[in-house]
Amino acid sequence: MLQNTLKRAEKAKEKKALYGEDIDLEKFIIEEAGEHEQVSRANEVPKKVQETLLKVGVDPNEEERSGTFVQVDQSGVCSTCTSESVEIMGMNVALDKYGWLKDYMWKAVAPDTDKYTAQTALRESEAGGFGGYFIRSLPGSKEVFPLQACMFIGDEKVMQTAHNVIIAEENSELHIITGCATGEDVTSALHVGVSEFYLKRGAKITFTMVHNWAEQVDVRPRTGVIVGDDSTYISNYILTSPVRSIQSYPTAYCTGNNSKVVFQSILGGQKESVLDMGSRVILEGEGCSTEMISRSVSKDQSQIYARGHLAGRAKNVKGHLECHGLVLSDDSMIYAVPELEGSSTELELSHEAAVGKIDEAEVLYLMSRGLSEEEAASMIVRGFLSIDIAGLPPELAAETKRMMDQSLKGM
Repeated sequence: MLQNTLKRAEKAKEKKALYGEDIDLEKFIIEEAGEHEQVSRANEVPKKVQETLLKVGVDPNEEERSGTFVQVDQSGVCSTCTSESVEIMGMNVALDKYGWLKDYMWKAVAPDTDKYTAQTALRESEAGGFGGYFIRSLPGSKEVFPLQACMFIGDEKVMQTAHNVIIAEENSELHIITGCATGEDVTSALHVGVSEFYLKRGAKITFTMVHNWAEQVDVRPRTGVIVGDDSTYISNYILTSPVRSIQSYPTAYCTGNNSKVVFQSILGGQKESVLDMGSRVILEGEGCSTEMISRSVSKDQSQIYARGHLAGRAKNVKGHLECHGLVLSDDSMIYAVPELEGSSTELELSHEAAVGKIDEAEVLYLMSRGLSEEEAASMIVRGFLSIDIAGLPPELAAETKRMMDQSLKGM
């Protein structure tokens, strides 16, 4: 199995991604794991790192959290868990503990997808090359407090790779908050994160991710989700800070009957950021459904490519794709690409896409109420980007709302 994975990865070392700018991997430094000191609690990492964690929804004091994982560059520096119903640990630790974990790796994301997945797979074959986390909810468990994980880049020109595996066992419920960020002194770096989700019968995962990268960082996440019978996967993605480029197109496979997937994303393009973002759902189980909602705002010289692909391949499946964008400067751009693919009878697929500008009448109304033009425009943008997050416990819904509000302050 391992040899086959490495062989496929080796052949894909130079394979360009289908979308997004091609990145020269030779420009970046590959650090060994263990370069950074391990700590027993998240609040023991340096103060500057703690301040950055808070900005992306990761609480260093771990209040109302069931577990924490922090990776700095290529080193897992902290892993704690306070609940008996969930597990969170570094992938290197998990592989030593669970021999069966190898059976899940590279099933939802292929190692030869492109040069970025290939690099991650090849790094894993080296001593100390593993990065990323393992999360698992035990059968029948309903943990209310979320697990939290952070990928932090602290050194210049580092290529950070991570391979994450998340498993929700039968009839369990799992909530995860992840934050990704860079240190103040980092001007150039690359993050490659491979994440594989496996939802067993009747399971539910809510996954909320906040990105806060530096202006010259390139980001290449690769995500696959396999959704079983009667299970639900909800993804909330927030990016409103400048980044050099990000290209991500997570794919969910609704293989189980009556399974459900929800993708919701908030994209704020600033300065010269190039955001090539989207999601794809393959509806293969009878009676499964999906909803994909994207809100995008482009400012300055930013470019946003908002993609979405729904494929219905079984009877009685339903899917809706909604992509709305606001263009706030003449030098910025939003390119919306909704795709529908139906290859079965008795299915319902729909999409709605719209790109426009701020309504001047709304601005004038708010100005008549005492706001400046800039304040009025900012309020309209924040309102446009706000999305109601459905299906969360009240405590987690409030925390997600707080994270969104924090991220939207700069818009």
